[in-house]
Amino acid sequence: MLLIGLTGSIATGKSTVSSLLSSQPHSLPVVDADVLARKVVEPGTSGYNAIVKHFGPTTPDLLVEPSDSMPQRGPGGKGRPLNRPALGKRVFGDSEALQKDRAVLNGIVHPAVRREMFKAVLSCYLRGHWAVVLDIPLLFESRLDRFCGVTVVVAVADAETQMQRLMARDAHLSRDDAEKRVRSQTDVRVKAARCAARGAGKGVVLWNDGSRDELATSLDEAMATMRRSSPAWWSWALLGCPPLALMVAAWRFWQNVQINRRWEESQPKGTL
Repeated sequence: MLLIGLTGSIATGKSTVSSLLSSQPHSLPVVDADVLARKVVEPGTSGYNAIVKHFGPTTPDLLVEPSDSMPQRGPGGKGRPLNRPALGKRVFGDSEALQKDRAVLNGIVHPAVRREMFKAVLSCYLRGHWAVVLDIPLLFESRLDRFCGVTVVVAVADAETQMQRLMARDAHLSRDDAEKRVRSQTDVRVKAARCAARGAGKGVVLWNDGSRDELATSLDEAMATMRRSSPAWWSWALLGCPPLALMVAAWRFWQNVQINRRWEESQPKGTL
């Protein structure tokens, strides 16, 4: 089974590509890290409790305010949901304190998300899918690209286009808030360069400065190439012979480790 790592940056069109891949004609299962990130911090989970314990004392509006539809102890008495915009303001930014808080949040959420992703991928493998899409905003930063047979980066060449799309999508954000969110992630143009450096067949960059139809056409062309390299018979062979599947996964992992090492060595010190 081919693992397709899909990433980009905020407001570059990654969600649009994810939607296209999950619908006809591709109809691929999509494991969305953002969806799982919400799941693992729902009231009553260990992730939720850890966030409330760490951020609650210094973030008065961390939880959704009580109302007629939101009891004081939350639905089912497990606690009120997290106020995600308030938590976002608490961790997005360039200051050292905000970076530390963001690292704490990531340390709570990321391990739980990885566990859920592993279970979802295993389920797709057992159902005989030829490929599964791992929709991960921090694909390279979390080093999960090492497990993927192909990485796909959805990028825009113009930074201002990214800013305008973000503010149009999230109307509650000021320009300053939008800039903080963009700067909190690796520049998408760097991600695109890193993806392209993987070479043909292992890295695909989808430039999304044009229309949705243009993006869909580029995606269709890339998927046709992937489909030829991973025919249906190969998927069934991996399903029928788990040791072979493990060997292929180990080989891909080793290749990706070497690719990442060469990339890191090619970058000036202090830019990673």
